[in-house]
Amino acid sequence: MKIAIVKLSAMGDIIHAMVALQYIKQNNPTLEIDWIVEQGFASVLEGNPHINNILPVNLKAIKKDKFKIVEQVKLVKKYAKNNYDLVIDAQGLLKSALTAKLLGKNRAGFSKESIREGVASYFYGQKVDIAYDANTIDRNAKVISEPLGVEITKQMILDKEAFLFYDDVEVVSELSHEKKNIIFVIGSTWESRNYPKEKFVQIADALEENVLIVWGSEEEREKAEWIASHSTFAHVLPKIKLNGLKAIIGESDLLIGNDTGPTHMAWGLNVPSITLFGPTPVNRVYETAINKVLKSSSKVNHYKLNKNDFSITEIEVESVVNLAKGLLDA
Repeated sequence: MKIAIVKLSAMGDIIHAMVALQYIKQNNPTLEIDWIVEQGFASVLEGNPHINNILPVNLKAIKKDKFKIVEQVKLVKKYAKNNYDLVIDAQGLLKSALTAKLLGKNRAGFSKESIREGVASYFYGQKVDIAYDANTIDRNAKVISEPLGVEITKQMILDKEAFLFYDDVEVVSELSHEKKNIIFVIGSTWESRNYPKEKFVQIADALEENVLIVWGSEEEREKAEWIASHSTFAHVLPKIKLNGLKAIIGESDLLIGNDTGPTHMAWGLNVPSITLFGPTPVNRVYETAINKVLKSSSKVNHYKLNKNDFSITEIEVESVVNLAKGLLDA
């Protein structure tokens, strides 16, 4: 059987969906799996032994140049020549549903009540029901596994094997052999999801370990350099590609970061982590023995997130430090 999974973006969502692969392959070892993804996130999937082909698209380019739609339609139709037995839209957006329609006739995806863009469900022959405000990882696992007749339980997800892979890269030379290595993820797509830089400094100085700060934009680089200039223990990593990011996180002892893609990499790599939440719901992740969350006191509406909720600033440094010490000593 040959299937195509459409999960275009973003990084954290792709990681949350990838957990299903080991279980659907375990159920059917001969299953062939292709994954359609935005080209900017393709390397997140690289190295996964359960994926036969990573098929990149650039649908984001259409926003800037509408004529790009012709190019992208041709590309997806080319992928459709792989003759898929089933196409699973794990995204639940109109653009992903249309991509799935171009890929094959037998399609599955979320039901109308389970997604924000309900019209997408009309493109699926098989519809998967799960509450829109249910745990994000459970949602991704179910939409991929149920159409294949596989049930993935919460315990299975807790017992998962690490599923992000990387090659040896030079960036791991930044790791210390004398101190514990802690990764700081200081940025995200919304400013209100970012923990204050001043508090990151206090955490670094309280832990007194080798703190490495990752960054992805010029604004994040400037913030990283500010933190490093105010802390004895924090250092700014050079700009690294996603393979290097997986590597440095995979070889570290702990990650502390905002609710964003690189932070979720730690969960996918079975690396201890603390995810800091303000305006977004904590059930975007699984809390485990090594993957912990700290949430501000604000109430979150899953259906209408408040980008002006800066309550993440309330999270006490002491709470982060105590949790971090417990994970580092475990």
